[in-house]
Amino acid sequence: MPIPPQFRALQATRLASAHPGQGHAVEPTVLTPADLPPGDVVVRVTHSSLNYKDGLALQGRPGILKAFPIVPGIDLAGEVVEGGGEGFGPGDRVVVTGWGIGENTSGGYAEYARVQSGWAEPLPPGTDAAWAMAVGTAGFTAMLAVLALERHTLYGSVLDGPVLVTGATGGVGSVAVALLAAAGYEVHASTGKLQEEAYLRELGASAVLHRDEVSSLNRPLESERWAAAIDTVGGSTLSGVMSALRRQGAVAVCGLAGSAELTATVFPLILRGVSLLGIDSVACPRPLRREAWARLARDLPAERLAPMTQTYGLDDLPQLSRRILDGELRGRSVIEVAQPHSSRG
Repeated sequence: MPIPPQFRALQATRLASAHPGQGHAVEPTVLTPADLPPGDVVVRVTHSSLNYKDGLALQGRPGILKAFPIVPGIDLAGEVVEGGGEGFGPGDRVVVTGWGIGENTSGGYAEYARVQSGWAEPLPPGTDAAWAMAVGTAGFTAMLAVLALERHTLYGSVLDGPVLVTGATGGVGSVAVALLAAAGYEVHASTGKLQEEAYLRELGASAVLHRDEVSSLNRPLESERWAAAIDTVGGSTLSGVMSALRRQGAVAVCGLAGSAELTATVFPLILRGVSLLGIDSVACPRPLRREAWARLARDLPAERLAPMTQTYGLDDLPQLSRRILDGELRGRSVIEVAQPHSSRG
């Protein structure tokens, strides 16, 4: 299938006179193949997704987009139409997350994308592009966090005790709850939206607590409560989690929805052997990427993703980006790029 001479996209351009808090504008546009960035694989993008970082970019917040003009969207999945290195050829179905797409180079909010072949991963057998974007960067990050916690344990992969997930109704948090539950762990979910307790229990949480219960833990060492944790919030929530982990516990740190700051003492680290495990999903090495996607396909089939997934079209992104920044969305938002789609969910 040749690349058409024109195709739909959302494109960010720098504002000549920056508005307060904004350095660029994002608008619908029509692109040509000549507008695509360098790369050796061209993908017909059928699906993308909306992440918190995408919301920031779409709302003109500075610091996310590094080059202009640029197509935002840090996730994409679809079908190769022109293949190059890494053995990819026309018809191959691939997913691309990380590597700076949608930040340093054009990403998923266009009907076609050109990327480096080393950035693309083949879709796991039995999956499709919609599934891959229901997972997306958020789910991939959650899987890396689960794997990091399992590798941290001394004997096998059994985490001995409850595992806390903070920001549990968000994209990363929702998938983390589902993945941990699928692996047989006892999951405690922390959220500011207690009205979503039924949703979190459907995903597999055995206990749901208000986020203030965690962020208010302000002593250097609190009573030992959790064997491990996945934190998407940062700030006082992360310091509270650290203080209440059991001996030899660990927290996988993968977000800053609350704050990028961390004020804590070293006491949990040196008196209980607590570990901080940083999660980098952007430049994750390929062997770990392959392991994570294979595990996601095994533990998170489409039917388990359905309760946490809503599907929208490109035209819905402006209002969706406001909602994700205001904390009004839960779970994962899949974007159908290949054709117009009336919003639902």
